[in-house]
Amino acid sequence: MASILILLSILLLPGQSIAQDDARPTPDAPTENLFLPMVEAPPAVPPVAGDVVPGQFIVVLKDAEVRAANSPDGEADPPEVVAAQVVNAFGGEVLYTYDSVLSGFAAELPDEAVAELEQNPDVAYVEPDTIVTIQDIQPNATWGLDRIDQRDRPLNGAYEYGVNGSGVHAYIIDTGILGSHQEFSGRMGDGYTAIFDGKETTDCNGHGTHVAGTVGGSTYGVAKQVTLHPVRVLNCNGSGTTSGVIAGVNWVRNHSSRPAVANMSLGGGASSSLDTAVRNAISGGVTFALAAGNENQNACNTSPARTLEAITVGATTSGDVRSSFSNYGTCVDIFAPGSGITSAYYSSNSATATL
Repeated sequence: MASILILLSILLLPGQSIAQDDARPTPDAPTENLFLPMVEAPPAVPPVAGDVVPGQFIVVLKDAEVRAANSPDGEADPPEVVAAQVVNAFGGEVLYTYDSVLSGFAAELPDEAVAELEQNPDVAYVEPDTIVTIQDIQPNATWGLDRIDQRDRPLNGAYEYGVNGSGVHAYIIDTGILGSHQEFSGRMGDGYTAIFDGKETTDCNGHGTHVAGTVGGSTYGVAKQVTLHPVRVLNCNGSGTTSGVIAGVNWVRNHSSRPAVANMSLGGGASSSLDTAVRNAISGGVTFALAAGNENQNACNTSPARTLEAITVGATTSGDVRSSFSNYGTCVDIFAPGSGITSAYYSSNSATATL
């Protein structure tokens, strides 16, 4: 959550220029039981960030110029054509294709296909798809807005701001947003979902709505007139895949209105493909604020937090010390309030929560 507050400090700088219905199952998506068990089933084990998704891979292609030079006709096939060719040859299923932040695709593939692709001169590299989860925070007291508008303590008990983010577009890459919440009235923009459970961009977890409220809620937000865009890449359990997150970043790069900022309070293991996607979106003019992570470890070991071109933010307590859970290290650019933030919540159009 710390990343949200520093993200909006960028939004509020005066004059600042800020450079499906696929019915696919997602991690931990509910499935219909045809028979009732005779005994109670053990509770599902929640997914762990960084865990490999069996049989799913992210294939990153080399630049089109390189692939064209390797082709008999001197032309490079687009990623969706390459993906279809691979699946037709080896079996499997295409999950996503990437045409902007990456040239490549994600697919369910057999091991023999991966072995062939790793030897293909048109392929830069192949990565296993992994689990990504929300970077949640711990309960405490409400204080964040009061802290970010003044350099020195003691706090004066007020949040003072000169501009309100009007005209800026904020892309919340998370669990979706409850767009009907009273905190966001009249300021919801278009969005995208990489989660195919029929809920589109609507939040069924709470994290994304809370993030959006901190970014742009009329009461709890830093930039109270920003336009909010839901980019849903995590499911109702707060988990998703690296491939789905890249699909969301790819959509932001292709569809964002400017000036544009993006917040990613999520993370997993190290992923070159995700780092590259974020880096390329930034080079395309979208500013990214990333959560450093909540594992009390070096942020340089996690993605996308280790992306140097982004603003990676660690969490502090109300006492201005690093939160015990916050990641740290040279990949962290700045620390900001990250505990006990009150904001909008998904359970009703007027609900709030302190996280």
